[in-house]
Amino acid sequence: MSTQFRLPLTAAPTYAREDFAVSPGNSDAVARLDAWPDWSEGRLALVGPAGSGKTHLARAWAAQADAAVIDATGPAEAALDLAALRGKAILVEDADRRGEALPDEALFHILNMAGVDGGTVLLTGRVAPLAWETCVPDLRSRLNALPVAAIEEPDDVVLEAVLRRAFAQRLLKPDPDLYPYLVSRLPRSAAEAIAAADLLDEEADQRRRELNKALAREVLGDFEGEELD
Repeated sequence: MSTQFRLPLTAAPTYAREDFAVSPGNSDAVARLDAWPDWSEGRLALVGPAGSGKTHLARAWAAQADAAVIDATGPAEAALDLAALRGKAILVEDADRRGEALPDEALFHILNMAGVDGGTVLLTGRVAPLAWETCVPDLRSRLNALPVAAIEEPDDVVLEAVLRRAFAQRLLKPDPDLYPYLVSRLPRSAAEAIAAADLLDEEADQRRRELNKALAREVLGDFEGEELD
């Protein structure tokens, strides 16, 4: 018997603003981003736990603002062309976990460009800038003064939206009653909701079963989830 290999049908993630679920836990952050370009000194930090929707909201803003995107945790590459970024909108992802890709001195200069010639900077992180590590005193003062928009752990509205997006990206169509079943049982964590979607996808394929509550009861009985970025 020949082995059947599953095709990689996962769709590319989308960061469309209309796909972002607004709820009481994130409505303030949404309003703060929507106030762009009228940010105080052209700077804003968007913070929240892993999987809370920071990247989705930040990338939607970046598309609107035609922003340059810097992954602060990416590999070290050629030095940033700071002069080319002057007067532009800039998104710095995972600024709290920055490494060689974004030295402290470069982040200091990026923050200094905000508010100059129309320049704008949005930074994302899991914790508030007050807790970000730096050995550069001038950068410390800039971080301490950053306005902050916070996103809380997902509520039911956001959790269901995360599940729907996770299944849609896998080109799956679960039974409709699976969503309230999962929302009522999963931890208030988008990261764990995504992990649950991954597990259900895998088990439905291996068992050749429908993606429904019956399968979820069997598969997720001892599910503990995993932390995702």
